[in-house]
Amino acid sequence: MPQVDRNPQRHAMRISTANRYEATVDSLQRRQRDMAQAQTQMTNGKRINQPSDDPTGAARAERAYLSSQRITSEQRSVDASRNAMVLAESALGQSSEVLQNVRETLVAAGNGSYSANERIAQANQLTQYRGQLLALANQGNGAGGFLFGGQGATAVPFLDTPGGVLPAATGGQTLLSSTEQLPITVDGQSIWLSAHSGNGVFVSAADAGNSGSGWIDAGTVSTPDQLTGDAYAIEFVDNGGTVAYSVLRGGVSIGMDDVPYRSGAAIEVDGMALHIKGEPAAGDRFTITPSTPDLDAFEALDRAIAVLKDPSANAGQLAQAVNSGLRDIDAVMGHLQAARAQTGSELMRLDAIDGRNQARDVWAKSVQADAEDLDMVQAISTFQNQQTGYQAALQSYAMVQRLSLFDYVK
Repeated sequence: MPQVDRNPQRHAMRISTANRYEATVDSLQRRQRDMAQAQTQMTNGKRINQPSDDPTGAARAERAYLSSQRITSEQRSVDASRNAMVLAESALGQSSEVLQNVRETLVAAGNGSYSANERIAQANQLTQYRGQLLALANQGNGAGGFLFGGQGATAVPFLDTPGGVLPAATGGQTLLSSTEQLPITVDGQSIWLSAHSGNGVFVSAADAGNSGSGWIDAGTVSTPDQLTGDAYAIEFVDNGGTVAYSVLRGGVSIGMDDVPYRSGAAIEVDGMALHIKGEPAAGDRFTITPSTPDLDAFEALDRAIAVLKDPSANAGQLAQAVNSGLRDIDAVMGHLQAARAQTGSELMRLDAIDGRNQARDVWAKSVQADAEDLDMVQAISTFQNQQTGYQAALQSYAMVQRLSLFDYVK
């Protein structure tokens, strides 16, 4: 038969004392954990050290961190593109300086008092400038590629062959993979091989077989609305002992037949004004053709160099070579300046993208900091309160420990 506890008050006292011990120990352990967590947070300055500290805040901080990493990756592309554009802009500036030297050399070569050897010396100087231009057109980007390589940045853009300079890369631009269109190369073919020939509207030239000393200038547009875009020829004849010329359009006379020739007099043809100087011979022929975007800077130099090196070239051929060379060099210089301006605009766009990336990065880091960073002042205050509470709990535990039966008997 089970015994009945005759003193239930004693049993209740035993249970109550055990509960107080357990509660006190649990309180101490909890306060120790809180203090340890607060110390960890104050040490690394982070409110969230693991997702369980604040799942919502941890998710916000993670999204902000990933956004900052994407911005950093995009900024590397911006920096690479800016480096390429800076180098390209510098190369185009140097090219303009070289072409200016070419122009001065051509002007000097037009001196009628120069001997054949002196003209050859000028031609050799032009050959050196041509080599400098080719080196600039094939300039590397410092990373194994080429600035003017188009879509084939790892291939040499231009090859110097006996037939002239030929493109060896694919035209266009190489763009970095990014949310923005960031070029890492420049379309070299459009810069070095695609200037507009002549004066930009039409091209005047002397036939290679001309025997006289006449030469034709670049010409100008006098009446734009009269331009036809057709090809013309100015043919010289001996009209009863007088040198005269006729103008043909597509091989058909336009009514300007046997016009007496006067050196330097303007020839007006369908909105175009040209001047022929010197002494053309009967049978000499000059042509006017529409301008095309295929002027090769190197070929323009090659033509002038070939005439200057030819000891049999007459005065008319030399004058034509110099004036046509100056016209073509001016066209190439204008084309390069436009390309340089475009590169400068690209640099301005990259600076704007850089500014946006910096602002976005500051925003992302601010969001991350708001989500996970610790308010140090509040954390120190909280830690001090926890420390005070822990000390009070220790004192309470010490008092509970003394509540034993022996202490009661004493």
